Amino acid sequence: MNLPRSQSPAVAPCRLSLDNPFDVIIVGGGAAGLYAALCLPSQLRVALIAKEPLPISASDWAQGGIAAVMAPDDSFDLHIADTLQAGAGLCDEPAVRFLVEQAPRCIQTLIELGVAFDRNEGQLAMTLEAAHSRRRVLHAADTTGRAVVSILATHVLNRPNVQVISPGFVLDLWLTPERSRCQGVCLLWQDHLHWLQATAVILATGGGGQVFVQTTNPASATGDGVAIAWRAGAILRNLEFVQFHPTALTKAGAPRFLISEAVRGEGAHLIDKTGERFVFRYHPAGELAPRDVVSRAIFQHLQEQWAQPSRESPPHVWLDLRPIAPDRLQHRFPNIIQVCQSWGIDVFREPIPVAPAAHYWMGGVATDLDCRTSIPGLYAIGEVANTGVHGANRLASNSLLECIVFADRLREWQQEKGKREKEKSGVGIAPVNNAGAATQTPSAASFLSSLASDCPLLTHFRQQIPQLVWQSAGICRDRAPLVTAIEQVIQWRTQYQQLAMSQALGRLQPAESVALAVGAGEVVRLWAEVGNLLDVAYLLLKSALFRTESRGGHYRVDFPKTDPSWQVHTIIQGQQWSTAPVLSANQVGETSPSANRVPPQFPGE
Repeated sequence: MNLPRSQSPAVAPCRLSLDNPFDVIIVGGGAAGLYAALCLPSQLRVALIAKEPLPISASDWAQGGIAAVMAPDDSFDLHIADTLQAGAGLCDEPAVRFLVEQAPRCIQTLIELGVAFDRNEGQLAMTLEAAHSRRRVLHAADTTGRAVVSILATHVLNRPNVQVISPGFVLDLWLTPERSRCQGVCLLWQDHLHWLQATAVILATGGGGQVFVQTTNPASATGDGVAIAWRAGAILRNLEFVQFHPTALTKAGAPRFLISEAVRGEGAHLIDKTGERFVFRYHPAGELAPRDVVSRAIFQHLQEQWAQPSRESPPHVWLDLRPIAPDRLQHRFPNIIQVCQSWGIDVFREPIPVAPAAHYWMGGVATDLDCRTSIPGLYAIGEVANTGVHGANRLASNSLLECIVFADRLREWQQEKGKREKEKSGVGIAPVNNAGAATQTPSAASFLSSLASDCPLLTHFRQQIPQLVWQSAGICRDRAPLVTAIEQVIQWRTQYQQLAMSQALGRLQPAESVALAVGAGEVVRLWAEVGNLLDVAYLLLKSALFRTESRGGHYRVDFPKTDPSWQVHTIIQGQQWSTAPVLSANQVGETSPSANRVPPQFPGE
């Protein structure tokens, strides 16, 4: 279903020019990637690769808002305390303090760029969301993400130093021959494979909600950044922690459209089939308890009350918006009203059927406060990154804030530093000139004839992976289903690696440009997304099995208690799973994860 969308700027046709390497390649066209492009110095040559036409992204779907201390009755200490409380002991305090203290300045910058946040009598209007102790969530009706990314996209498209490549899909990172640093990406664009070279690559690819069959994420959220970073050898962190949003529209045939948490902040009630506000059985804050608590409450309540599920009537509870005054409801949530009406639900007269769905991935590529990953030349921002601010459970509306605050760090980028890094990197492979048609190489030609034969299995994997992960690593997890699911994913990954397309593309050499048959790019994208989903499923399932406790967005029925000895980060590099300590307030200078079993630490750049 295509949601109502405001007018957005069209992306001009792109002619790829690779006569010289880029200074920076940004992978991702959401809030993090767009704002990063605006923060980088204007003298740098920047490529922004967007998987979908701008401004379509997961950020564009964000409804609730962006959190910041802007009111006189609020304070940094309160916002920090709320974030730490929601994070269930796994937030790195230096990262949280940095996020919160930088927020007001970044909000002011967004306003200056033209983002029209709602106002009340001339003052910024702020709402309350779950686990916030104050009203600090700024919003633009119930389409805040769209309001932000549309403005950012307009500014980016007017930047002469930024070349937008959209839609484009990054297959993998391009490392130096000795694999000591990242020097670019392998790009699928307009039925061609290109190698783009740069001093630095910034991943801003968003999350991986499509690894679950029930998700509020767009179809493009296939975990690409986490998968390609892992294959390149980057350190990952806390991949077991997934936030399941409690209230996604749940009606046969309808997408799992997110019903913003802000409606509960404005007074909406969660009720069961008897009309009881049942969440109070599970937590004294009721509907405004942390998201993991509310999601598990719904899940457990449905197990007790719902009969055999069916396609016609999937299990759900109800979100009743009628306690909100009609004028207030119309003003704050016009998009939710419109989408529900399109599915035959009049929110002014009846409650909305809802159930939990995968929404946000707290884990990601481990970074320091300067957005650096463990691979020199590779950076990560937004949901793809794990900065330490969200811990085991993200506080509502801190995600859009994280995109902006950490992208803002790129204002510190120095061109001279970039030149020195380019000289040190020893990058000697001449960039491919794609001004004309690329040459179809013998090593890649063989897979063109295999597209039709590979498609059925790829389609099968694309359908089955989300079902398997939802059943084994959804809201409630247990050892036996996790082990079975891991074995299945390992088998699927072996089959995938044996596909003719996998074999042929695996033999490509860096800087080997390939012209595909007309329309073949769509099949290659399917192949790449399936590969990324298989990798993400494997990493998430093994991480969920590795952590033998329940905390935040990770709940094990066989280990239902929170274990103090597990107040540590999960660290992944290659096939090694280990742990690292959580940073406390007095460890401001320590911005890189150091694991108990000593995986490589962040190198100095």
